[in-house]
Amino acid sequence: MTTDNARRVISVIVVNEASVLSRITDLFSGRGYNITSLTVAPIPDSKYSRLTIATLGSVKIMEQITKQLHKLIPVLRVYEHEDMVEKEMALVKFEITENLSDINTICEAYNGKIVNAGETTVIAMVADEPKRIDNFLNSMKRYNPKEIVRSGAVALER
Repeated sequence: MTTDNARRVISVIVVNEASVLSRITDLFSGRGYNITSLTVAPIPDSKYSRLTIATLGSVKIMEQITKQLHKLIPVLRVYEHEDMVEKEMALVKFEITENLSDINTICEAYNGKIVNAGETTVIAMVADEPKRIDNFLNSMKRYNPKEIVRSGAVALER
């Protein structure tokens, strides 16, 4: 068993009820594990939600977390992803005086585009794999972004 401290993604299917999210985050914090990204959304036409949790840890730590999550009453399923589709979104605000043509061209390379334009600013949106979002944000630094918002990962096992 490896002890590497790699990025891991876990999906948790839970019943929609009060305090479920709190119980899950308490499980992580109570054991000293950090959540680097957390997204929650209802599963359409059901009474369940899917939490996508990104964290850092070894295989052993992930096994402990998974076992503990299964003990929580409202948790139906826990998946640690091996084979998955994972995406993340970022919104970036720029002054309208920046080179919008270049910005839009780069956005298109990362499954995005300029989605809003005001009198003084524009907002670009991209949706791609987390590593590619990192690359996109690095490439956008030269255009002096005013503000950046990142969604956190969502993932679905194949």
